[in-house]
Amino acid sequence: MAVSTTVSANIDLVLLIDGSKSVRPENFELIKKFVNQVVDQLDISAHGTRVGLVQYSSQVRTEFPLSMYKSKEEIKAAVMKVAYMEKGTMTGLALKHLVQASFSEAEGARTDLRHIPRVGLVFTDGRSQDDITEWAKKAKEAGELQPKIAKHRDVNQC
Repeated sequence: MAVSTTVSANIDLVLLIDGSKSVRPENFELIKKFVNQVVDQLDISAHGTRVGLVQYSSQVRTEFPLSMYKSKEEIKAAVMKVAYMEKGTMTGLALKHLVQASFSEAEGARTDLRHIPRVGLVFTDGRSQDDITEWAKKAKEAGELQPKIAKHRDVNQC
């Protein structure tokens, strides 16, 4: 019998998922399922963990901000409804969006005074068409962001 563990922590978590053509539709669906497995492990609530989702390809689209959903069920349903973009891979642009928009109070991030960790988790196939150096550095320098990268082939092994 599998034991499920819920991570009890207050974090603002933004998931950036690669919707580029090179990911392919079947892998995009795997990424969405994996995202929902991650959500299952979190203590989702208005005062606990908040989750936002951003998809990127040649452009960046906030699928839902941190402030939109307050339950696992709502988040998981919204993730499964995300439509695949299928264009280029602009990971640098996605990181810029993460730093400038996703963790803003307007998108539902909690104020710096609350000392809630802000975590960005990037799912990509690893082939960016733009430079990620500047925005990866800015995310790291912000101190509040802890970007983590997961390549889609890693998701296939989960």
